[in-house]
This record gives sequence, C-alpha cells and structure tokens, in this order.
Amino acid sequence: MRMKDIMTPGIPTLKPDDTLHRAVVLFRRTRLDGIPAVDDRGCLCGLLTRINLFDALLAGYGLEERVEAFLTRRVVTVGLDAPYHEIVEAVKTSPVGMGVVVDGQNHVRGVFTKVDMIMALFRESDLLNARLRAVYQAMHNGLVSVNEAGLITMLNPAAEALLGVREEEVLDKPVEQVLPGLNLVDVIALGRVEVGKKYEIGGRALLVNCTPVLDGGRTAGAMAIFQDLTELEQVAAELESVRTLQRTLQTVLDIAYDGIVVVNRDGYITFINQSLADFFGLDPQAAVGRHVTQVLENSRLHIVARTGVPETGQLQQVGGSYYVVSRLPIVENGRVAGAVGKMMFRNLEEIRELARRMDTLENQLSYYRQELQKAGNNYYTFDSIITVSPAMVQLKREALQAARGTSTVLIKGESGTGKELFAQAIHMASPRREGPFVKVNCAAVPEHLLESEFFGYEPGAFTGAKKGGKPGRFELAHGGTIFLDEIGDMSPGLQAKLLRVLQDREFDRIGGTRPVRVDVRVIAATNRDLEEMVRQGKFREDLFYRLNVIALTIPPLRQRPEDILPLVHCFLRKYNTIFGTGVTDIDREALGVMQAYHWPGNVRELENVVERAVNFATGGTIRVKDLPAYLRRGPARQESSAGDGKYRERLSNAEREIILSALKASGGNKTRAARMLGISRSRLYEKLKKLGL
Repeated sequence: MRMKDIMTPGIPTLKPDDTLHRAVVLFRRTRLDGIPAVDDRGCLCGLLTRINLFDALLAGYGLEERVEAFLTRRVVTVGLDAPYHEIVEAVKTSPVGMGVVVDGQNHVRGVFTKVDMIMALFRESDLLNARLRAVYQAMHNGLVSVNEAGLITMLNPAAEALLGVREEEVLDKPVEQVLPGLNLVDVIALGRVEVGKKYEIGGRALLVNCTPVLDGGRTAGAMAIFQDLTELEQVAAELESVRTLQRTLQTVLDIAYDGIVVVNRDGYITFINQSLADFFGLDPQAAVGRHVTQVLENSRLHIVARTGVPETGQLQQVGGSYYVVSRLPIVENGRVAGAVGKMMFRNLEEIRELARRMDTLENQLSYYRQELQKAGNNYYTFDSIITVSPAMVQLKREALQAARGTSTVLIKGESGTGKELFAQAIHMASPRREGPFVKVNCAAVPEHLLESEFFGYEPGAFTGAKKGGKPGRFELAHGGTIFLDEIGDMSPGLQAKLLRVLQDREFDRIGGTRPVRVDVRVIAATNRDLEEMVRQGKFREDLFYRLNVIALTIPPLRQRPEDILPLVHCFLRKYNTIFGTGVTDIDREALGVMQAYHWPGNVRELENVVERAVNFATGGTIRVKDLPAYLRRGPARQESSAGDGKYRERLSNAEREIILSALKASGGNKTRAARMLGISRSRLYEKLKKLGL
C-alpha cells in the first residue's frame, strides 16, 4: 500500500500573500486541520494549521492580515510512492497529526491524516478478507474453521462435499457435535499442530491436518484441512502402474536389436537404449541430458521434435557409414513434446547398396530441383559454377563482392567459358535479385533493329510499329539487371546512345518526345579484345571506360585442367537424368585424354563431349573409346601407350590434387567439396579412402 492509495487529493492551497479571511473560508469549506501554502512556482513553503489561525485571531490580528507570518515552516512531507511504514513514522513526527504529499518537484499533490490511514487499513482488510474467502472457496481440499470456543465459523464447498453437510446447517455449532472424534478442542487448548491424522466419516477415509489460529500470541481458534485418501490411493496406484510400465518398456527397448533414442522438444536426449549405446560405444547415462547432435552426427531428431513432421526410411551417416533411420514426433494433447528415433544395424551390406541407390536418387533430385528453378526463372547462382581451380574460386569471390554494389561489370573471356552464368549469378546475389534479368545478345540482333530492341518505340514511330508501341529491353530491366552479351559487336551509333544511358540513366524511345528514366544495373560481356578495338577506333573509348568499372576475366578451360573432372561429373548427372542412363564415372585414361586436350570451345565443348560419351558408353564408366575421334588422336593417348605405369601414376596424382584443391576451397567441408566436384558425398569418401586421404 503506497501513499497515492491513502492520501486526500485535490486540496486547495494558500499563497503567502493570502489573508486570514481566505484561510477561514478554506478551513470552513474543507474542514482540514491544515492547509498547505505554496510559492509562485507552486512549491510547498509552509503549512497553516487551525491552531495557527486560532492563535492569530486570539492575538487580535484582523482577518485582512497576511498568512505568511503565521505559517508553520517545519512541514512533514511524504512522496507519492512512500510505503505504509514510512507513512506511519511521518504521522508520529507530525505536530498536527497530518502531513503533505509532494511530488519530485516539491509540488503539493494532497494531504494525509490519521483518518486516511485508518480508512485505508479498513479497505485493505476488506480486500484481504475477500481474497482469503476466494481461496477457501476455490480450494480442492476441504477446510473447517472454528473459533476459540470450538464453534464452527466456516465450511468451504470442498468440505461440504467430503463431509456431506452444508455450511449454513453447522455454523456456530460445536465441532465435536458435527465431526465427532476430530478433537480440535485439544488443538486449541494446547496450541499444537497435528499433521497426517486419519479420520473416517460416512464410510470415507480422510487425511486431516489441524493447526491452531494464533492472534498476538493467543489461540483464537483452529482450522482442519481434509483430503480424500481414496483419491490419493488411486493416484498412487496409477503412478505405480506407470512405473511398472516404464520399467517394462525400458527392458524391451534395451534388448531390442535396433537402436532407440528419445529426445525432448528442445532436442536433448531423455532415453537411449543399450543396443545403440553398445553399437557406438556410448555411455547411456552420460548421453542422457546432452543435445542429440553432440552424441549422433548428422542427426535430425531435434528438427522432428521441433516441427512435428515425421521422417521414415531416411539415411543417416555416422562415422563414415550409412544407417536407415526413422524419426517420429511424440504428441501429447495435440502438442509435440519430443521425438523418438530408430536406427537399423542389421544387413549392413544391403544398407550400403540402398545408400548407393539413394545417393543416386538424391543426385537426380538435386538436378531436378536445379532444372525446376531454371524453368521457373532461368537464373543461375554462384553454386551453379562448378570449379576447384584457385583462380576460379578467387574470381567467384570477386564476383560475389561486386554483386553487392550497383557498379557496371564487364565480363571477359573466350566463347564457352560461362560469361552469362557469371552474369546471372551476380544478379541473383545482388540486392536486385527480385527484379528482372534481361539478356540482349548484341551480335544476334540485326543492326537495323538494335535501337528499337534496346530502347523501344512509341505508337506510329515507323511503318509496321505495334499500335500501342513497345518497351525496350532497358525499360523491361527497370529495377533489375540488363546483360549485354557480345558488347564488342555493337554499332558505333548505338554505342553513343548506350553511353548516355550509363551516364544519365535515361534514354529516348524511337519516335518519343520525352526521356524515359530507368534504374538498371548493366553487366556486359565480350570475347573480343576491347582495348585493341579502342586503339583501332572500332569501339568508343569513353564507353569502354564506363563499362570497365569492375572487370572480371574468366580463364579458359585449358588453363584450369583441375576443373575438368568435377565438370565431367556434373554433366554426367545431367545427361544420366535426361537419357535415363547409369554412367557415373570416367576412367583415368579417358580423363587423361581430356586433360591433355586444349579445349578451344571451353566448357561448352566439354559438355558436348560428355553428352556424346554418355550415348556411346556400354557400361557405367566412360572410356577412351567413347570419346570423339579428334580427342583420341591427341598426345595423351600416345603418352599412355608409351608408359602406362607412369601415366596412371600421374593421373592418380592429378586426381589427388583436384580433390585436395576442392577440400581447401571448401575449408575442409566434405559436403561442399563434393558439391564443387560434382559428385555425391559417398563417392567422395570412396575416393578419399582409395587415395589414402
């Protein structure tokens, strides 16, 4: 209880210049024992009490005298949030039995008196009684209260139900008469507590706790609390039944051949059976209480416990081996309370074969997802760029950094190196990813149509124009990215208009009378030497420097032979899915032929070679005979026949270097390294084991 709950607010105040006449009027109207006086700032400066007023009048002062001379300057003040015990002390020290309530700026907010305190105590007492009455009425246990004479003063509804009597029928009656044998009289007389006494009435067994009610050191009555033993015995029986069932289930689960683990909703282990603990060399007691991911690698049991979505017949890799697992949520009252996982250990060879088949399906699914994404938006990301080459990995980092800004990017590289793929990846990694990606091949559009394709035209701009006009590629790319492929083939006239767009971000439609403003990021690409074209006057120098803000040069495939193997695996997965074939690998001799070739068509040519090889392969592995004739005539074949042992050794070393490069580029993450190499995780583990890595 605080002062703001007790005080009398909204009282009038006096100014030091006010007269005794005004004070008399205020005392007559408020009937207070004192009226606070405030200065011009509204701050408390004194208190005029009735005694002060009477003394002034008895001394012969007239009613027109100012009150300033009669104020009591030592005023007891209390803050709004002062607790009750501070209020009591303040009243004790007040010479007039009252005090003034002020805020933090010493402004008067009200007064408090002993009457205010008494009324507040009455209100608090009534509230406390109401709360206690509500507690008694809502109690599940029966309660009987008696006074010091042993007469019943209260019987709550639970006691009425247990004892079979109504409160109004037994009030003020001796407790021995209503409840014979309860003996509350001794509890009152001796003032002692009796706990756990058994009491029978009406054929019911009750457990009773009796306690005296003390008031200032004397016993003012007693209370008895009843609980039905029948209910307790039922609960105890059910609890023992649950314990027996738990022991039975734990025994069954411990002798089960399959591994069982149970987690709570947060993924922490609550049970792990002996079979799983023995198989993986775990201590069941040490495992309980730990998060499941700290005990079993690659576990998704905590995810099932969070989402409530079951996962059955899944593969989980633990310690380099695959196991078939099922994960089911535990639901209680419609709410997911945890999850249980089962792991199969038997028939490991069959499981490995199933894992291999599942791995193949996983690869196909991954390819289908990529193709579905391409069909939906025709966009690639940096994950689509398969490489383990340090130069290409660094180039991807630079391109990713460039994607975060809005500067123009110029991508240079030979035909077939993947310039468009980089352009789309930059767009998808940029803040404009939600906007359009518009591609224009400057070499494929006829010269006389280039301007209309770029900038569009107004209705009636020329004969044959569409009735409503047509937006150009720059307008279509508004808010996104425009990719200008083969920029070196653009005509000089169009180069000048493109320069204006890059500088002013606006252009004129054909036949238009007002400029069109656009917000477009430009990515250009070329396989030509623009610097040489500038020197020859075939390409505008100012446009070149405007395009060459961020230059990315993609190295040709012949300069990064380590990328051939991961690219081959990537294309194998693609065409196996398309053709329904099962070609999953390439032998070392065929790989050597590919790595010795100079690849003038770069990655595009490599994909064509792999597509042809998949069509001609007779088994699950591509061999030299499956390659095109012009590759088989290369120097690698001759070198192989000259010294097969050294040749195979060099191929093995090359494969080792490629895998090590992928692991280094992925920071040691085998899943990412397998994705970079274009092979499955299980296939990577086999190669690591074979190469002793």
